[in-house]
Amino acid sequence: MYKALVGVVSAALLVSAATLPVAAKEFKWAFQTDTTHLDPHGHNVTFSAGFLGNIYEGLVRRNEKLEIEPALATKWELVSPKVWRFHLRKGVKFHNGNDFTADDVVFTAARTLHEDSLVKRRMATVDKVVKIDDHTVEFHTSVPNPILTAEWENWHMMDKEWAEKNGAASPTNLNKGIESFAGRNANGTGPFKIVERTVDVKTVLVPNPDWWDKPVHNLTKVIMTPITQDATRVAALLSGEIDMMYPVPVQDINRVNANNGTSVTVGPELRTIFLLMDQLRDNLLGTDAKNPYKDIKVRQAVYHAINIEAIKKKIMRGLSDPSSIMISPKLFPKGNSIKRLAYDPAKAKALLAEAGYPNGFTTRFDCPNDRYVNDEQICQAIVSMWAKVGIKANLTAQPKAKYFAQIGRPNRDFHIGLLGWTPGSFDSHNVLSNLHVTWNEKTSQGRFNYGDFSNARVDELTEMILVETDAAKRDAMILEAYTITTDNVFYVPLHQQALAWGKRDNIEMRQRADNQFRFFWVRVN
Repeated sequence: MYKALVGVVSAALLVSAATLPVAAKEFKWAFQTDTTHLDPHGHNVTFSAGFLGNIYEGLVRRNEKLEIEPALATKWELVSPKVWRFHLRKGVKFHNGNDFTADDVVFTAARTLHEDSLVKRRMATVDKVVKIDDHTVEFHTSVPNPILTAEWENWHMMDKEWAEKNGAASPTNLNKGIESFAGRNANGTGPFKIVERTVDVKTVLVPNPDWWDKPVHNLTKVIMTPITQDATRVAALLSGEIDMMYPVPVQDINRVNANNGTSVTVGPELRTIFLLMDQLRDNLLGTDAKNPYKDIKVRQAVYHAINIEAIKKKIMRGLSDPSSIMISPKLFPKGNSIKRLAYDPAKAKALLAEAGYPNGFTTRFDCPNDRYVNDEQICQAIVSMWAKVGIKANLTAQPKAKYFAQIGRPNRDFHIGLLGWTPGSFDSHNVLSNLHVTWNEKTSQGRFNYGDFSNARVDELTEMILVETDAAKRDAMILEAYTITTDNVFYVPLHQQALAWGKRDNIEMRQRADNQFRFFWVRVN
């Protein structure tokens, strides 16, 4: 399954000059926001998972080609179809000096399965975790699960003793107003450790001298500064105030490349940007108006009214690939057989009239303004497109921390909104089980199906896909599931955005297609 992935993604780019012995250096970089908190089980956001992946580690990790390789586990095997045995790396210590053992794995599993965990699905099908000895653990699953480890790079191990001592045995869940010591402090086994942090201002990390692996980097200190404004972030790179930043706004790529001493590394990203609609409530939230999104004709009209090629050309400057399904074709090529609904304003108007809205309707449209490439501009363009067919969308664009808390569970406060999704396993089961199946509070399946649509056949197929080992049969079931959700317009897929990382020419780094930034590959020449 993953051999095909490696070929199509080509995974990582080694950038800049050949590596030469140089003195260790300080490295300064910027992103458009800060991580909301530091709890590895309180996030399901790519940036936060990637940032924390420099501090915490999983039993497995992915290399620059996105291939799975050993990390805190040195090897693993199937003892039986439903029992996986992992052999843990010996001599590993957490940043506070505590030993990493099987007790920490068992504790981490229980914490991950807590009702407030936002990464519960990474333990899908796991019934129990059994300590065999201090460095051997078994995972017992309810059904055979051939992709058990696919999402485990970002399933980060925590120190049981540290967490319990500091009252952090339960995850941080800001959606419920639940904070934790682990949200403000970090104690991993990874190559870097935090020595200073002021939220939304600066986070300082230094290399972990006791890391079990051999680093490629030559860094003495890493300083991360969130810079919200695109223009300010670009100016900081051009002036030499920072060494690297991302994302580079597509409209500034030529400017960065033309500047002496800076350049932009552009590559494919696996994230799909899409629209979601409330399909559960009978009335639009906060109004007495009937909810139009429960009608498939309205959902089709919303889709037909969007000129995705104009968005690609004018907003994304050509750096996007319009999508017809909710996963990149690089990860599921058979999805190319499903086509987008054509841009057709006349048809959109006709569908609205058939649905009982000959004069259109008014709705809220919520978007982040600091999470995806040109997210607010995309939403503004869509508002104009909808207006031409009679859909009057009142746009609210706000920082991602507020936005995600608003539209996420338990609030689900939206009519229609914009989101992005990168499958952590690089597999369609992740997309289906998180975004497409019926929400189940007990199992956390469908946790991010905020539109709360439900289709029994999709639910059935998703369970079958998880355990199917015949690749042809599995692909056929995946295609059937995407066909159902596409035909019903449960979502409106927009595009896969491109990666654009800006750097100074003396920086070497590796760009992964999942947009996770690893400091231990950075060298300052």
